[in-house]
Amino acid sequence: MNCLGSVPVSTKSKFLWGVATSAFQLEGSPYADWAAWDERLRSNPNVTNHYFLYKKDLNLLKELGVNAYRFSLEWSRIQPEEDRWDMEAIRHYQDIVDILRREDIEPMVTLHHFTHPRWFLEKYPWHNDRSVQKYLAYVEKVVSTLRGVRYWITFNEPYILLLGGYLDGSMPPGLREVPSAVKAIGNILVSHSRIYDMLHSADQDAQVGIAHNMAAIAPCRFWHPLDRLLSKIAMFFYNHSLIDAFLSGTLRIRFPFKKEIEMRLPIKGKVDFVGVNYYTRVHLRFNPFKKMGVELRYQDTGGHGLTDTGWEVHPRGLEKVVRYASKLNIPIIITENGIATRDDEKKIKFIKRHVDVLKRCLESGIDVRGYFYWSLIDNYEWLRGFDARFGLYRVDFSTFERKPTSAATYYSYLIKKNKKF
Repeated sequence: MNCLGSVPVSTKSKFLWGVATSAFQLEGSPYADWAAWDERLRSNPNVTNHYFLYKKDLNLLKELGVNAYRFSLEWSRIQPEEDRWDMEAIRHYQDIVDILRREDIEPMVTLHHFTHPRWFLEKYPWHNDRSVQKYLAYVEKVVSTLRGVRYWITFNEPYILLLGGYLDGSMPPGLREVPSAVKAIGNILVSHSRIYDMLHSADQDAQVGIAHNMAAIAPCRFWHPLDRLLSKIAMFFYNHSLIDAFLSGTLRIRFPFKKEIEMRLPIKGKVDFVGVNYYTRVHLRFNPFKKMGVELRYQDTGGHGLTDTGWEVHPRGLEKVVRYASKLNIPIIITENGIATRDDEKKIKFIKRHVDVLKRCLESGIDVRGYFYWSLIDNYEWLRGFDARFGLYRVDFSTFERKPTSAATYYSYLIKKNKKF
């Protein structure tokens, strides 16, 4: 690619060029907690109809020329009732893996991507200690039946689940309770530890990671000491605390104007790669009338514009979060990076600028092993419905027709020019 050049990469394994999706955001599920949570899904419960059009969508991967595909399993389809397993659903996901293998595309499977079976949320939400046992039973069923998967992600963005589900109340289970939030993140990370052991017992070559949402964070007013303090606290909690916990086995959580919480957890060293999901920069402003005194703002201070979701485009921030993640001294994979826009040129510039930053990371010796654009096709976006157009392929939600964008052509070109990574 004449505008990118050749990007150096570690020779330890092939560089993974891919796209990422999540099952519920493509196919929905009548058994999932989110199906009842967002009323917009009632008019379009099948979302993109991917559950029935998956073979057609997997053909798009061939068009793009990717060598990896990150997708999730919809737990509520596999276990729609506490005492019932749907083997047809497992066969469905096995067929996806088999198709990918035949096309020499590496499957990366996310076991948990925000959604739960309704029975789980009603009886064993994450702040209930029995949640660990129930989640492990689901994972054990998957691991014992699904074949051909090497890369596993135990949880997608656990801190988003924590913030939305337990502090802001905007996601299931809709709580605003700090003690329950602390209990929930403890049980989630204990589950990760147990799954790590389970997967390595089943396959010594398994690669087990977690997808951590990281953001660039800055004070809204650099001259204001409370804005700077809030930014420092947020940076440590949101970006650094999970990385540090995998290094030390201790999770330290500090909320603004609260005493620090410390938890010993069995996760030290139990991660083979770290997935970084990066989208934007957030500016923090002290506001005594907001929860915890924090007001979030997105400002176009860098001149790259805002997305259709109002997020700032800030490519330089990707390098900052990747550098911090590299403290783990394990491979890093960019498991999500994307933009919501109907403007194909903006989407192309977004991809180019972020991959340029990735090039600098690689040239400086950071062990980045892959880049996954979010997303393959337009989908349902949490809390926003169907208007956030992240896809390389446009979806008509009334006819389920897929159309390539010029960004899809660009991404395919970029991959071909850098095939020898």
